[in-house]
Amino acid sequence: MARSWRAEPDADPAYQAIVAAPGFCLGVRCSASAIERIAFLPAQAECAPANPLAATACAQLRAYLADPEYRFDLPLQTAGTPFQRLVWQEIAAIPVHQTKSYGQIARAVHSAARAVGQACGANPYPVVVPCHRVLAAQGGLGGFARQSGGFLLEVKRWLLAHEAG
Repeated sequence: MARSWRAEPDADPAYQAIVAAPGFCLGVRCSASAIERIAFLPAQAECAPANPLAATACAQLRAYLADPEYRFDLPLQTAGTPFQRLVWQEIAAIPVHQTKSYGQIARAVHSAARAVGQACGANPYPVVVPCHRVLAAQGGLGGFARQSGGFLLEVKRWLLAHEAG
């Protein structure tokens, strides 16, 4: 029997799926052909995928949550300014188990660390484009998703610990 990709009646209309992670969730917003956004959400009930691409995204996010070595292969909607896309490309090249500083990324893209931080904060595909691997000078956490503390910084800590093994 073919699966109907209709969202559950109580599903959050802002997301086509919600995946549970330890202490938080990942909301997936997508069209039929591209991932538009992945958002960190407070812990809550999962939401079944509303379409085949959301199901693929959920499967890949769960694979990463089980194994930080997992490599994503999702169609990402083009977003951001040319500078942001350049920064996100540099971030996407950071291998698992490694980090770079905002300053290192800034030197690579011939910009300033603060501008890199702003581009990191605008990343619409966290986890897939691993902005959690970008740290402040001397290894400090820095911010995360335009926040300098609270829930999102705890998510960054968890992601780094997950990847550290």
